[in-house]
Amino acid sequence: MLSPEALKKIDHAIAKYPPDQKQSAVMAALTVAQDETGHLSTQVMDFVAGYLGTPPIAVYEVATFYTMYDVRPVGKHKLCICTNLPCALSGAEDAAEHLKKKLGIDWNETTADGRFTLKEGECFGACGDAPVMLHNNKSMLSFMTAEKIDRWLGELK
Repeated sequence: MLSPEALKKIDHAIAKYPPDQKQSAVMAALTVAQDETGHLSTQVMDFVAGYLGTPPIAVYEVATFYTMYDVRPVGKHKLCICTNLPCALSGAEDAAEHLKKKLGIDWNETTADGRFTLKEGECFGACGDAPVMLHNNKSMLSFMTAEKIDRWLGELK
């Protein structure tokens, strides 16, 4: 289901916990699995649960709670905008509306060409840089004004 390289990364995460607590590596395991497969299908989550020796429901709970995990395919560029209070007060709603209009999609939708998925996120811990957006769960973009969004989208094309 996962490559030997992915399993090695998961084993490295598991090694950080006592042997009887390897299920504590669930977030790291899901991240590795998603990076390799693109999203967390039921089959992938079941595999991770078996690998960690934990009930599948425990893995599903984590995968469906956090916005960084995708249980359905997403676009090449997943854009997640924080809409918690500090970001909202600093223009996150305006940034989100701008992106929705620019891309022609709403929350949890993907553009017809499969390039962009737009998600609403919870606090990313960068309130001083609000409004913030995560690109593919790896890159944080700060102070996202309409102009900055347009410039950044232009760079992606």
